[in-house]
Amino acid sequence: MPAMSVVTALIVFSALGAVICARARAAGPALFFGMVAVALLMATPLGEQLQGFVEDVVAEANRAAAEGGAR
Repeated sequence: MPAMSVVTALIVFSALGAVICARARAAGPALFFGMVAVALLMATPLGEQLQGFVEDVVAEANRAAAEGGAR
């Protein structure tokens, strides 16, 4: 099985585990599963692109807020 398929399966199972734990009102395990899913996602090429996108959006929001506050 290719490595990307293994990482994808781990992300899906982590997200599914977080949902199951949240529905069972088990906050600690849900938080753990969610953090694992996010960490695995950020380790993929898609996650790296997502980080860049979020950084661009935050920088643009900061720029717009700075320009709007100077009026």
